Amino acid sequence: MSRIGNKPITVPEGVEVKLDGQNITVKGPKGSLERELHSNMTITLDGSTITVARPNDQKENRSLHGLTRTLINNMIEGVSKEFSKELEINGVGYRAAKQGKTLVLTLGYSHPIKMDEPEGITFEVPNPNQIIVKGIDKQMVGQMAAEIRMKRPPEVYRGKGVKYSTEHIRRKEGKTGK
Repeated sequence: MSRIGNKPITVPEGVEVKLDGQNITVKGPKGSLERELHSNMTITLDGSTITVARPNDQKENRSLHGLTRTLINNMIEGVSKEFSKELEINGVGYRAAKQGKTLVLTLGYSHPIKMDEPEGITFEVPNPNQIIVKGIDKQMVGQMAAEIRMKRPPEVYRGKGVKYSTEHIRRKEGKTGK
């Protein structure tokens, strides 16, 4: 029994949901998202409530039940209020800057790293050691934040690198001589 899959989704005011077979389109004040869902799941829209049902209790259908409901809920949440991930940069000389629609990272390499904003994603740099990735698609926001973090992952001895603001780096003690 899927506890998440059985929860109904309430559609807030200002958000328009359109079902066309297995395609779902969600439009809201922040933008619109479209997704094709698995053919085994049955999605019904009753007024301002969406329910997801599965045909039987096979393992694949049980796992798709909760996933489908979560994907639809994230689409509705994204178009009504944006998702964001916050990254911190630690290290001497490590910094970030924004030039137009390009994020320029100085992370101790011999060259600056330049990353362009993909469609639907915006970068904010409130100060040189903080980056905020925003967008309406939760998966794209998480992927871009992970790609930025991969440019210089946090190091365990000095704590230098790019990390999520909620992440805690477990520090290691260095070698001690006799």
